[in-house]
Amino acid sequence: MRLRLVTLNIAHGRGLSPLPGLTTARRIRATLLKIAALLTELRADIVALQEIDERSRWAGNFDQLAFLREAAGFPHAVFGINSRRAGLLNFCYGNALLSRHPIVASESVGFGRGRVGDKGFLFAELDVRGRRLPLINLHLHYRSRVHRFTQAGQLIAWLRDRHATHGADWAVPPVVCGDFNNSAARADATAALLRELSVSGGDYAAHPADGARTFPSPLPARALDFILLPPGCRHAHGQVVRAFVSDHRPVLVEFELV
Repeated sequence: MRLRLVTLNIAHGRGLSPLPGLTTARRIRATLLKIAALLTELRADIVALQEIDERSRWAGNFDQLAFLREAAGFPHAVFGINSRRAGLLNFCYGNALLSRHPIVASESVGFGRGRVGDKGFLFAELDVRGRRLPLINLHLHYRSRVHRFTQAGQLIAWLRDRHATHGADWAVPPVVCGDFNNSAARADATAALLRELSVSGGDYAAHPADGARTFPSPLPARALDFILLPPGCRHAHGQVVRAFVSDHRPVLVEFELV
């Protein structure tokens, strides 16, 4: 059973524009159509998206997930909102999943209190031909290494509790993917998270395995985006996709669920 998983920070649909709020809704829709075409070309079964807006003034003020879902033809989708504000300068964004397999359970967990720029993770269980595939789509703090370590600890503690109550239903330990926002240091939260996951769930493998750079997309200088696969996801092949639909490049992994 082969699956193709993509993770991509879509940067609110602004493409390569450096700042939010400077891109028209028409251009944002055009960028999302390019993302939908790319996902179709990559034959993605599951897509983890970060910095995607449900309805934000600075990002066209429309539901980007619903737009992408229809444009790319995915039957299943779920939002995980971490930052929300009402009023004239409204915003509402976070993480999301698109899937060709049914999403039978989901939960969004914020690291903060829903304020400007708060990060978090989206947990989902997918029914892949009768088997439960648990998946975490996360976005760690972009500036503070200390915050990233704290957030990684929050995720591990949450997963331990979740495993205690629902782990017996899972085909494999959770797949973890998203925007890890690593600094240049090797000993960042990604390495710590990989180590903790491997202690509790067996030997995880990071993709891209060589730490290929994903940001900024025109001339990548940092490795920010990863997919961490647990035992039971075998014969995996990962790659960074050369694409310019966002300031991040997508990461694609194809693997066999055994």
